[in-house]
Amino acid sequence: MKKMLCVMVTMCVLIAGCQSGSKCEQAGWQDLFDGKTLQGWKPSENIKSFTVKDGMITADGGRSHLFYVGPVNNADFTNFEFKADVMTMPGANSGLYFHTKFQSSDWPSQGFEAQVNNTYASDPRKTGSLYGIADVLTAPAKDNEWFTERIIVTGKRVVIKINDKTVVDYTEPSDAKKKLSHGTFALQCHDPKSKVCFKNIMVKPLP
Repeated sequence: MKKMLCVMVTMCVLIAGCQSGSKCEQAGWQDLFDGKTLQGWKPSENIKSFTVKDGMITADGGRSHLFYVGPVNNADFTNFEFKADVMTMPGANSGLYFHTKFQSSDWPSQGFEAQVNNTYASDPRKTGSLYGIADVLTAPAKDNEWFTERIIVTGKRVVIKINDKTVVDYTEPSDAKKKLSHGTFALQCHDPKSKVCFKNIMVKPLP
């Protein structure tokens, strides 16, 4: 009886642990940012535009892109689930690139951009847009508040979520001019007036 009771208690603890979400939900997730340094990341032009402080990466300065070049999956992802906590300052523009590769200057020519823009007035494409392909015209998040942007790529499908709400669900058509492929991730510093912070940057590679 004691042995059976012990087993039952253990099962209850395990079930409760899964329901709480902490360990079960984190299964398969890998950190891309250590919260202290830019180790595993490589900036393009204007290397001082990205700094680390208080557990976050701040993009603040001239145009630059910070590419992931670290060891996770050899920095080459095809199918994956990516997420980052993001906070924009008023009037800021930025982006999260995927299926891209390092280039030393200019806007990334390879890959796709998940937009970060809540109040940058001169671009109607708002946060969560699959830039230029499936655009969101009303910002689903606010400046000065942390929000989670999640990108899920499986085969020809891209899903973008803001705070767990799906804002884009795109399936690549056979005649698409730009094709989903593979590559790494990049954070964007758009311009000197666009200050954006990133933390809890994680990926879950998928089959």
